[in-house]
Amino acid sequence: MTNRFPVDLHTHTIASDHAYSTLEECIARAGKNGLVMFACTDHGTAIKDSPYRGHFTNMGVIPRICDGGVAVLRGIEANILGDGSIDADASTVSKLDIVLAGFHPNLPPCDDRKLNTGLLKKVIKSGLVDIISHPGIARYPSDYEAVVRCAKEYGVAIEINSSSSVNTRMGSHENCVKIASLCRDIGATVSLGSDAHISYFMGNFEESERVIEESGLSDDQIINTSPLKVLDFLEERGHKRIDELREFFSKARQN
Repeated sequence: MTNRFPVDLHTHTIASDHAYSTLEECIARAGKNGLVMFACTDHGTAIKDSPYRGHFTNMGVIPRICDGGVAVLRGIEANILGDGSIDADASTVSKLDIVLAGFHPNLPPCDDRKLNTGLLKKVIKSGLVDIISHPGIARYPSDYEAVVRCAKEYGVAIEINSSSSVNTRMGSHENCVKIASLCRDIGATVSLGSDAHISYFMGNFEESERVIEESGLSDDQIINTSPLKVLDFLEERGHKRIDELREFFSKARQN
């Protein structure tokens, strides 16, 4: 199977108890779903069924290249907290390849657009977060233009989440189209994530592709089009160069 977007930057394992596949099962399924690389991004510690901090600081035990030639990025989907911080400190982040952050049930639903916008902008400006996950979530409305402009300024990607309005966060589709349209006009970087909570959904970007089509967003703005593009983005964000992955995918491109 081939995939228009061969990298999935938002997936979960049973380390988050409300997900249903092990990391090995995700690795085994990834190639079948047309992926050459994915980010393992279990939930940060502020959610009750999330793993503890040691799960994230120990991710170095995961091989860079796994069975079937699938690469795994070591990551987290952190939770935005009420003071605009996230539940992953700088020490934890320094051990990871990629950091997502978004609104989750650790915070009660809030229809205060000004408050939510302020929290998102503070997270973006923190320097700790690479991608804002599912910003179109209906329970936490924000000033989308202000958030996208801030993300553009600070080099943070905005996610188009392929589970929103499909498996969860119902009623988010139109918000996601608005956000994608703003990303198109402002020139912000966009990330795609299946937000898979079971391995079978990994690399499923059907909803994301609907949003892309309706918004007219160009693939040029989307980092998931190649693993090297993702690695470039992460290095620009200040993450350590991953030579093993660069060499692996550079050789694969030449063959």
